[in-house]
Amino acid sequence: MQFDDDADLDTSEVQDVRGSRIPGGKATVGGGAAALIALLLGLFFGVGPDQLGLSSGDEEPAATASSLAQVQQTCRTGRDANTKEDCRIVAVVNSVQEFWAQEFERRGGTYTRSPTVLFGNQVGTACGAATSAVGPFYCPADRKVYLDLGFFAELRTRFGASGGPFAQAYVVAHEYGHHVQDLMGTLSRSQDGRTGATSNAVRVELQADCYAGVWAHHATTTNDESTGRPLITSLTDADIRDGLDAAAAVGDDRIQERYQGRVTPESWTHGSAKQRQQWFYEGYRTGDMARCNTFR
Repeated sequence: MQFDDDADLDTSEVQDVRGSRIPGGKATVGGGAAALIALLLGLFFGVGPDQLGLSSGDEEPAATASSLAQVQQTCRTGRDANTKEDCRIVAVVNSVQEFWAQEFERRGGTYTRSPTVLFGNQVGTACGAATSAVGPFYCPADRKVYLDLGFFAELRTRFGASGGPFAQAYVVAHEYGHHVQDLMGTLSRSQDGRTGATSNAVRVELQADCYAGVWAHHATTTNDESTGRPLITSLTDADIRDGLDAAAAVGDDRIQERYQGRVTPESWTHGSAKQRQQWFYEGYRTGDMARCNTFR
């Protein structure tokens, strides 16, 4: 995966609060069995810590601006994205949002841009307080994506994914799939409290995987506003394999087998490894969000 060296990055789409403290500082995750169960039930690529019972319950603190503001200082161009992980995330966010803005316009709608918040250890959101254990998530209450970059190392070491730049891009694109669902009014279907292989929770997650694939299909042909050229200049078959591998690694069945020694489909919240791969690839193969109807 390569970016146009000469493209300007729009760092306004990423809020860097690493190194800051959240008001109240009460973001905690229960230890022992409770934490393990939370992990097994699908923290990864989720929607809001409140749905997982990880909110402090007392406050809804807002993320504060970091004095570091690292991405604003160091992520200037596509050349930076080709050499630095956090700058790569900025570039992916730019590419994903530019695609969806153009896609919504093509369909007669209006896309509202959503920032990604980079945090470390814990963060306050309009959905409640959360720690890094939650994994990447989208909060519909403030329409922001939250990401601790340390998750990408865990994706390799704890969940056995091959990793790579496009595996990271897949994670980001999946979360923006939830934002697209939020704008279209379908995200709320996941909030009926039900779990299981055919639940709305699973269908929403698989659709977000498919939307990630739709973006990937168009990534190298979506022109950047600043240059009139695509920000992403190259996606290889190996990149797509890394994305598919990441999707499989966070399948409910893989996580359950690894951490509880058995698969219990009735508790699934995100779908099986096979399902996640199939729906990402459906989006990538067709490039058509209309083919992402996981509710049929």
